[in-house]
Amino acid sequence: MSQTIKVSKLTKVLLARYAARLQEKLGRRVSFDEALRHLLVSCDKKPELLTEVLGSVPGLSSKEVFQERRLDYERRAGKLCL
Repeated sequence: MSQTIKVSKLTKVLLARYAARLQEKLGRRVSFDEALRHLLVSCDKKPELLTEVLGSVPGLSSKEVFQERRLDYERRAGKLCL
């Protein structure tokens, strides 16, 4: 079952670029869903991918940004009882 999510135009462009690179690497078509899933799973193993795809945040390393995102996710999951 598919669902719709809203993202900014910039995020869509960045995801499209990532999907294009992933398609080149895999040699087949890749959906936005697959590209996003690949990015999220890869970031668990390689936090530097966040910097590569989204750019850097002044004053923070990609590891610190990733840790903050994980904390945000855990807080939201706790509120939603996931």
